[in-house]
Amino acid sequence: AIGVLDTCARAGLRVLEWTNRGEFAFPVFVKLMEYAKARQPGFLIGVGSIVDAPTAALYMAHGAKFIVGPLFDREVAILCNKRKVAYSPGCATATEIHTAHELGVDVVKVFPGSSPGGASFVKTILGPMPWCRLMPTGGVEPSEKSIKEWFGAGIVCAGMGSKLITPEILEQRDWDRLLQSLGQCRRWIAEARGQGEQEVVGSDRGRTVGRGMDG
Repeated sequence: AIGVLDTCARAGLRVLEWTNRGEFAFPVFVKLMEYAKARQPGFLIGVGSIVDAPTAALYMAHGAKFIVGPLFDREVAILCNKRKVAYSPGCATATEIHTAHELGVDVVKVFPGSSPGGASFVKTILGPMPWCRLMPTGGVEPSEKSIKEWFGAGIVCAGMGSKLITPEILEQRDWDRLLQSLGQCRRWIAEARGQGEQEVVGSDRGRTVGRGMDG
C-alpha cells in the first residue's frame, strides 16, 4: 500500500481510494493514513466498497477524506453530507443519480461502468441532466481509446482500480512500471480534455486516475 501511495505521489497524483475489503482492511488503512500524514502531507486518501453508515463513520473518524460505494445508501449520504465529506455512491439509473444529488452527492459513481451502457450511458444521462458529474468505474481501461471515449462522453473523473494497479504490479512491487502507466494515463487524459498535464492533475477531472483499489 505504501509503495502504491508513494508512486502515485511521484506521478503527481494526490488522491487514492483504499478498498474496504478483507479482514485487515481497516488496520492497514490506519497505518497508511499515519504514513501519509508523516511522509506525504496533503495526500487525499478515501475508502471504497462502503455499503453502510457505521463503516463509513469508522473510516471517517480515522481520516478518510471521501467515501465511495458500489451502491447508493441513504444513511451514508446523510452522514457524509453532515460531515462535509465527499460521497460517491454507485448508481446505474437516472433515478438513482437524481436521488443521490438530492441528498448532497456531487460526483456520482457509475457502477458497474460497462453494464448500464458504457460511455453511451453517460451521454444519455447528460442530455437531459447536464449538471450531473459522473465517475465511471468497472469498465474504464488504462488505454488511450477507453480514456478518450469516456472523457469525450463527459465524465469528470474515472476509477480504474486493478486494471491500472494490477495484481502483477503489486506482487512484483514493480513501482517503475506503475509510474510509467500513471504518467501515460495523465497524458491521455490531458489530450482528451485539451489541457496540459498539470491542469489535469490539479482538477477534479483527472485526479482520480490514481485510485489504487477499485471499490
